[in-house]
Amino acid sequence: MADRFDLVYVRKQFPALRRTVSGRPAAYLDSPGGTQTPQCVLDAITRYLVDTNANVHGQFVTSEESDRLLDQAHAAVADLLGCSAPEVAFGANMTTLTLLLAQTIMRDLRPGDEIVITELDHEANRGPWLHLAERGVVVREAPVDPATCTLDYDALEALIGERTKVVAVGYASNAVGTVNDVARVVRAAKQVDALTVVDAVHWALHGPIDVRALDCDFLLCSMYKVFGPHVGVMYGRRRVLERLRPLKLVTQEDELPFRFETGTLNHEGMAGTIAAIEFIADLGRRHGGAEGEAGRGAGGEAGRATDARRRHIVTGMRAADAHEQPLAARLIEGLSEIRGVTVYGPPAGSPRTSTVSFTLDRFTAPEVARTLGERGLFVWDGHFFALRLVDKLGLLERGGLVRVGLAPYNSAEEVERVIAAVGEIAKAIH
Repeated sequence: MADRFDLVYVRKQFPALRRTVSGRPAAYLDSPGGTQTPQCVLDAITRYLVDTNANVHGQFVTSEESDRLLDQAHAAVADLLGCSAPEVAFGANMTTLTLLLAQTIMRDLRPGDEIVITELDHEANRGPWLHLAERGVVVREAPVDPATCTLDYDALEALIGERTKVVAVGYASNAVGTVNDVARVVRAAKQVDALTVVDAVHWALHGPIDVRALDCDFLLCSMYKVFGPHVGVMYGRRRVLERLRPLKLVTQEDELPFRFETGTLNHEGMAGTIAAIEFIADLGRRHGGAEGEAGRGAGGEAGRATDARRRHIVTGMRAADAHEQPLAARLIEGLSEIRGVTVYGPPAGSPRTSTVSFTLDRFTAPEVARTLGERGLFVWDGHFFALRLVDKLGLLERGGLVRVGLAPYNSAEEVERVIAAVGEIAKAIH
């Protein structure tokens, strides 16, 4: 599939790629912090604001059109995640939704109940649960192995007991690209009937999601990490959503998913979300979208009917990953050959996303990132809110990590530019 990937077509969809820095083409290698936006998403947002902009449930045409658009947005995300539309809730971002979810679940917890989180996770799937300790909940942390940047699953499973009510885990590490065995974690949680909450923000760009196959209770991500605007989405298992008591106003609709959606939603963002998901589906159509192996889609109310868009989404995600993985392998290889560079992440052969983080001796991460940025190579530096992991790696005082994140619009040429530039920085002191 990688050999057939139409990079020329993909790059043409992103107006941002026309930018230059000091005469050099800008290379957007910052996707773990947010992807660039294809033209179709920009058009959808503008079209909504120009032609349809209105609040919902009115007796006039633009309001009725907004009602339909919101229904379409829930259905589109359902196709992305493999669930039914009533199981999808929109919010400001994953972090805000998780804070609301934690406070909602807390209403049914008692002092002494336990929650398991991990040291590998982004703070968005740690902090909301750690806050509950103020009300007597015991929060236990599954350890990460700093040498491999992977979870200790045996230790995690040992933390899960009869008092465990929630297990929160990331699908993949936004800091170092480690892909977790989420299915194993979910199985362990189910042995004690604990709820499972999966942070899929980083993974959502790099592979298909099937919440039914994972069997998780909640899964959250933010669409601006997947070609869309700044909105967050949450999947919740229907029977769990129906028994929870969310923080809501008396005027708020009580049906799913509206009881979890506070206030007026970001309508233009939801229009852009539909377009972003259609963009992924278009990649699938162009790269073998007839494949239906994982085509169990959102469909209707039951959420399991075969759906063409779902099949195309799955194929599009796989095509993008097949394009990115060889680039990431080359980046790791090239950086590892540079004296003074240390690459962090799971061992060779372990599942990982196309996100590569490293340090360079005698330079702080901000110094390296700034030098690369001046050459038109946009990378991130810091702890990326994976604060616990970077602390355990002993890198906070050095400014954290330098992170290169690949997306479907990145090229082999851009990877070689990074390797060459880091090599030149290293030569300045060696």
